[in-house]
This record gives sequence, structure tokens and C-alpha cells, in this order.
Amino acid sequence: MTGSGGIPSDVPPRVPFLDLHGVNNGRREEFDLAWKTVLDHGHFVGGSEVERFEREFATYCEAEACVGVANGTDALELILDGLGIGRGDEVIVPTNTFIATAEAVCATGARPRFVDVCPDTLLIDPAAVVAAVNSSTAAIIAVHLYGQMVDPEPISAIAAAHGLALIEDAAQAHGARHQGRRAGSVGIAAGFSFYPGKNLGALGDGGAVVTSDLALADRIRCVANHGRSAVDRSLHDLAGRNSRLDTLQAALLSAKLPLLDADNARRAAAMAAYREMLPRHCMPVSVQPGAEPVYHLAVIQVERRREVGDALTAAGIGWGVHYPVPCHQQPAMAALHEPVPVTQKMPVAQKFPVAQKFPVAERAAGRILSLPMSPTLTIEQVARVCDVLGGAL
Repeated sequence: MTGSGGIPSDVPPRVPFLDLHGVNNGRREEFDLAWKTVLDHGHFVGGSEVERFEREFATYCEAEACVGVANGTDALELILDGLGIGRGDEVIVPTNTFIATAEAVCATGARPRFVDVCPDTLLIDPAAVVAAVNSSTAAIIAVHLYGQMVDPEPISAIAAAHGLALIEDAAQAHGARHQGRRAGSVGIAAGFSFYPGKNLGALGDGGAVVTSDLALADRIRCVANHGRSAVDRSLHDLAGRNSRLDTLQAALLSAKLPLLDADNARRAAAMAAYREMLPRHCMPVSVQPGAEPVYHLAVIQVERRREVGDALTAAGIGWGVHYPVPCHQQPAMAALHEPVPVTQKMPVAQKFPVAQKFPVAERAAGRILSLPMSPTLTIEQVARVCDVLGGAL
């Protein structure tokens, strides 16, 4: 017996990994209005919608300023550049993160100093940070991975004790809190991504720097717009670049921002259902006391990941792995392990050991699996995923 479209009627409906259609389809009226407004005034770059979104998002993040940029990677690089971090400096980065975090450091000429993560949350390990600090260390990037903030208290204390800049990589943490503090309000500055799959996603690329340091915000805004003078657009005060959030994406993000907290609450409800129904062999990432994650991803650890993934695929359930290769094992980072030529006169501290080992991240890389997660995910869909996991295990 078959249903419509020739699909057997006894086959359960597909559970998408991320339901972008469902997330965006209900907002067509707001999107159509945004597009019509921008099309009518024609200011496709630098329109008033950009300033409006920057103001709204800074307020949402409980910060003083927001600078819209082209993407989340640019946001981190511009923060580092704005702080004067570059060649000869090291920046402490958790090895369990998307490679963009490390790429941003490398793009400035600085070197990422990778550290291990905590086994329960898979977030940066403060003890590993302390052990990694040396005379070349200039900053720490706290990556709020999977939608959970790094505990700001210990990491801020380490940064303050050693005179280091604390930078937040908040690309996966729009709206997250820890002890009441919002992601983007903890460090000297935070980088956000508005890639379409993020909790606050554009319909294309986009990013932002959020900070309460107004001088830093002004410098980043200048550099991101070709170093152009704020008083005479014919003059360029700094050697800059082109990294701007375009008007249409800003308008679309303003339309979605008022719905973000409600969407995050639906994600949290779906994750609570996962925790209740997951088979005992599926271990979800822990939540720290005081944390209010926004569950950009629903990450578990399992044995026999390949078999589990095959079972999910066969059942029409989307899944992913974030991230199967830690940054310190990526081919692109191999040069960090090579001997530093004497002519560069780099401090000994920057000559990394040939074989770096981070046992927590390396073990997790073979076990982590990301389950479906969207604001539209239903309890019935969660139950279906958990049933398939139970059968696979």
C-alpha cells in the first residue's frame, strides 16, 4: 500500500536535521515587506536597515555597540585586528571548534594555541587554558559551542590575571545566557555568525561584532569599510578591507530577531524531550550549573557512530557530526607544528611540539553525533529519533 507520491504509507515521515523551510516559511509576509522596502529605496549597501539592526542586536546582547560585517569569520578576525593582535602573538583556542575560529587567528598573522576541552560539556577547559598561557599569549577565544556559553567566571579571571583579551566566539549562541549574562556581554568583544542555519540566520551570509568598547567598535567599523574616514568618505584613515552586512540581510534579521527567544525556547523544549527519551547509551552533552543554552545543536556521544548514523539515515532522519576532526589534527593547521626558522626570531614558546595530544577532544571526535534540532521539531519527531537510536544500539 502506498501513500501520495508513491511513498509506502507505513514509512514514518522524514525528520530533517534542520528545518530551514519551516523556520523561514512562516515569515514570508515580513520578508516580502523587507525586500519591497529595500528595493524601493535602493540603498542595498549601507541602508538605514543596517543601523537599525545593529542597534537592536546590541541591545539584545546587552552590549553598547554592534558592527554588521560580512560573516562570522570576518567578525573574529576584525576583533583580533582591532585589538592589534598579529604576528608574534598567540591566541588560545579550544581544539574542539569549527576551523573558522583558528582561521581567523591565522589570518591576522598570529598563531592559535590549541587547548583541550572539558569532558562533560566539550567546552574550553579553564585548567588547560592556564597551562597554555606564556609570554606570547595575547588573547583567549571562548567558543560558546553547540549553543552553550562557556562559564564566564573562571575564564574571565584567567584573562584578567594575565592581562589577556577575552574574545567570545558566539557564532552558535545567539541568546544564550550564563548566570544571567548574555552571550556577547562577557568579553572585550564577541563575533556572531548569521549563516542561514544559525539560531538567528540570514538568507545568505552575514555576521556581526558586538562590544561595549566604543573605540574598538569605531575602529572595526572603519577597517571593515575600507578604512574610510567617518568625516570624509574620500579619505581612508586605515588600511582596511571590505566586510559589510548588506541592507537586505539586515532587514531580514530585524524581522526575525523579535522571534528569537521564542524559537530558542522551542529548541530547549525539544532538548528536554531528548534527555527524557534518549536510550541510556546515548549521552547528551552536559549543561553547566547556571547555564541557559539555546541548543543550536543537539549533541550526544555514542559508540559505533557509523552504525547509528546508518540506522538514522535508513529511517529518514537527518544527522551530522560537529566536528569529526579537531582543529589540531586538520591538515591546514599542520604548519603550526613545523620548526620555526631562526630568522623569524619567534619566542621559544611559539615552537609547538610536533605531536600535540588532546585526549578529551580526540576521544569525543569519534563519538559525537548531532541529532535533529529546529524550533519546529515536535515531541513526536523526537520520540521517533529516540526509537531509532534505541533500535540501533
